[in-house]
Amino acid sequence: MHRQNITRETYQTYVWFRQAAERGDAYAQFNLGLMYKKGECIERDYAKAFKWLRQAAMQGLAFAQNHLGALYYNGRGVEKSDPEAACWFRHAAEQGDASAQQNLGQMYRKGRGVELNHELALAWFYRAAEQGVASAQNLLAECYLFGLGASVNYPLAMAWCRKAAVQGEPQAQLNLGLMYQRGQGVEASDAQALCWFRQAAAQGEPVAQRQLGIAYAEALGVRADPLRAVAWLQRSGDQGDKEAQFHLGAILAGGQGVEQDEARALGWYLRAAEQGHALAQYHLGNMYANGRGVGRDEQRALEWYRRAADQGAANAQFNLGVIFANGQGVPKDEDKAAHWYKLAADQGDASAQNNLGVLYANGQGVPQDDHLALYWYGQAAEQGHTLAQYNLGGMYDSGRGVARDSVRSYMWMLLAAEGGDETAGANKSIAARRLSPSEIGSALDLARQWQLAHAAGADAGPRPN
Repeated sequence: MHRQNITRETYQTYVWFRQAAERGDAYAQFNLGLMYKKGECIERDYAKAFKWLRQAAMQGLAFAQNHLGALYYNGRGVEKSDPEAACWFRHAAEQGDASAQQNLGQMYRKGRGVELNHELALAWFYRAAEQGVASAQNLLAECYLFGLGASVNYPLAMAWCRKAAVQGEPQAQLNLGLMYQRGQGVEASDAQALCWFRQAAAQGEPVAQRQLGIAYAEALGVRADPLRAVAWLQRSGDQGDKEAQFHLGAILAGGQGVEQDEARALGWYLRAAEQGHALAQYHLGNMYANGRGVGRDEQRALEWYRRAADQGAANAQFNLGVIFANGQGVPKDEDKAAHWYKLAADQGDASAQNNLGVLYANGQGVPQDDHLALYWYGQAAEQGHTLAQYNLGGMYDSGRGVARDSVRSYMWMLLAAEGGDETAGANKSIAARRLSPSEIGSALDLARQWQLAHAAGADAGPRPN
């Protein structure tokens, strides 16, 4: 009975607005338009909403002008038109309507319906922010944070972000957390970042949920809790956040504090990969290549490696080089192997640099060139790649692409052997028999000097060839 009374009263309100609107009352036209727009007690009808809101807007009612702009912006009840949207937002904004001021600022930021202009965007965001609109305060903070329409100014960004965040604006809470995480305008604090990520995540903000999941996974400002990490990452991933999907796949694939589940990991990698996440595509390729969580499938592995490689993922480019060099599921093709190795090598991938050196040394897929072989072996050897160090030693020993130098040859062999290369370990004593004690001492000194110079990167082991 009570619901029936409410419905009856609402309908009577609709009738009153309709009668007043037909008499030309601007406020009644506005309210009637809103009822049609929202579908309150009557069936939603954007065309009728447009009709009545336009009549109210033509009479100068700012609220109606702003809503009319939104209809043009979204193409509801009228053909979509950014210039018309910007025009009506401007009419309302100039009357002081804060929502319209924010909307007009967004049009300038995106260059929709008006020429892109970050300075004007900032000016309109500022007017709305001064009226206490939290979303506008966050947008203004982003202008100062990213240098849009003004110089980067972290203190101002922090001040406006905080004003919006304390009002409960989730995007501002996320931005505030990121500023604490990165130490932008404040001393870096994982604990403070976590506090703001929690507030935004509780409101369903997917990036904040992902950040919270990573914090629990990596013990950033909180004790590590893999189960909570998975829970928050899954919430974010379910909303389509590809970074969360990738992290969730990595945790499940590796069994990092949770039960290893490669089948579930495959599913999350797939969701991220289909959104274009290059690392997810690479890991998906690995899973198909090795039959982890799914049946071994060389063609699908090739497909995912290629997608990642086409985005510039060096590890995927290297793997494609190996596939074509060895003919794994595809016809052997040394030209394609050289192509993919070169792309990865140019990005600093040590294994690709070594393998490209091998191709140049043997004239496989590229013209034989000892100087280029020496160059690529050297690039990889300097990164600590043990096989490249052994190969480089061989070039010095035989005088290929460089003047023969037994001391430097032995130096690289020593480094390769110490790094774990079995061939170098087995052959270094044989090589030593051909050297004098002073030559051996010189090689040892060179090896120690190299190790001291490269000590900072000693913990980054090379990937097996």
